[in-house]
Amino acid sequence: MKWADFSKLIKFRLTFLVVFSASISFIIAVKANGGNTWGSLYSTTMWVNWLKLVAGGFLVTAAANCFNEVIEVDLDKLMKRTMDRPMPAGRMTTGQGLVLGLGMGIAGTYILGTLNILTGLLSVFSILLYAFAYTPLKRKSPIAVFVGAIPGALPALIGYVAGQPHGRIDEIALILFSIQFVWQFVHFWAIAWVLDDDYKLAGFRLLPTQNRDRASAVITVIFAVILVPVSLLPTIYHYGGYYVGGISLVCSLIFLYQAAGLLRTLQIKEARKLMFGSFFYLPVVQLMFLFDFIGK
Repeated sequence: MKWADFSKLIKFRLTFLVVFSASISFIIAVKANGGNTWGSLYSTTMWVNWLKLVAGGFLVTAAANCFNEVIEVDLDKLMKRTMDRPMPAGRMTTGQGLVLGLGMGIAGTYILGTLNILTGLLSVFSILLYAFAYTPLKRKSPIAVFVGAIPGALPALIGYVAGQPHGRIDEIALILFSIQFVWQFVHFWAIAWVLDDDYKLAGFRLLPTQNRDRASAVITVIFAVILVPVSLLPTIYHYGGYYVGGISLVCSLIFLYQAAGLLRTLQIKEARKLMFGSFFYLPVVQLMFLFDFIGK
């Protein structure tokens, strides 16, 4: 298989962002567990575990994307943005895709399970929810976005749990999950607005009202408003200082301004600005949380 086909099969850029998010949470967890994270740069154990997280997370995310494409192969043939993926284009059979997905899923789950049992279980849950709940719901109801936001935010939780020796979910883990969970709605509705014509060719119902209308834009703005206080949770609960609070507030207000631009114009151009803004928002906020937290 050519790298170009494999990259499309596993949605490489999306998979990379998922692993990036989990990695940040992992380092935060190491610090929260009492370790000096920067001092731990010389700890072989920490970096071996980090490599396990990266490898396992990559394989599990790739497997979920692979299953998604096996299930939607006939629908992918209908959309311009997906028709050149290896299965709809006929360069790979669904049987081959299924075997590859199973192999990656089993290997990734095993690797993550060696960190602790909860990390492995959360990974299995993420695959099942994304491939077998979110995927079929996309043609039935906009509720699919809510369901999809859960596995979409789980990497932050999985990375944190992986960084804990015995695997546990605490307040910091829930804050990391909450920020990524709420962000998912604005992020995905911006994408859905831009790609609505293509999505409708496959019967996907992803915008809140299923249409590019003012009500869908209003709901998008509401979630952008909710994201403002949620992004400040690290500072509110004293896990971060004024640096993460200030940067998060500025990023959230810019994000809200972009969402308001969509509400004002209802134009694809503004939705595209919001979409690209979402790509920058999450890594900036997560990195600021990381740097501020480890500096405490």
